[in-house]
Amino acid sequence: MTARVAPEPVCAQDEEAALVEACRRGERPALHALYERYRRRVFALIARIVGAQEAEELTQEVFLRAFRAIPKFRGDARLSTWMYRLAVNAALTHASRSMGRQRRAAPEEELARLPAAEGPEDSSDPRLRARLQRALDDLPAGYRAVLVLHDVEGLQHEEIAEILGCRVGTSKSQLHKARARMRELLGDVGRGA
Repeated sequence: MTARVAPEPVCAQDEEAALVEACRRGERPALHALYERYRRRVFALIARIVGAQEAEELTQEVFLRAFRAIPKFRGDARLSTWMYRLAVNAALTHASRSMGRQRRAAPEEELARLPAAEGPEDSSDPRLRARLQRALDDLPAGYRAVLVLHDVEGLQHEEIAEILGCRVGTSKSQLHKARARMRELLGDVGRGA
């Protein structure tokens, strides 16, 4: 069920560093390569958190932020982690604006206020897809975000905690609760019904 992301080999890290440096110099082919490398993943992540209707505009916003901020990217985290963080931040900001909140809440509180996600798109059985969608929509947003980042995107808890601005223990706890709630909501699906 979980697609794990293997550590990047040294050559991939060197390639990533070269891409970042070329982007810092403003080279258009490098900026285009960065966009092509991450656009589908950023769009999918945002769509699963705030919905497909908002994802296109927010994806463009994420890349504008990335292009402006790439000179400040220190390389402490992987580039993919940084891009996910930008995407989650854009989704949280959008959700906060949509709800008309004036105060800035803690990341866990912001996640809890997110609207229901849109997804999974690739199930071959439309009835199963609809049941999965309803179950995913019924999850509290914090659980949904961690479930998507871990079980769909294949990120480790350390990366999720960094992306969401929470502790590793919070990520693990929310994933455990999300899976338990999904089992409860789906009931007999896992038993072949």
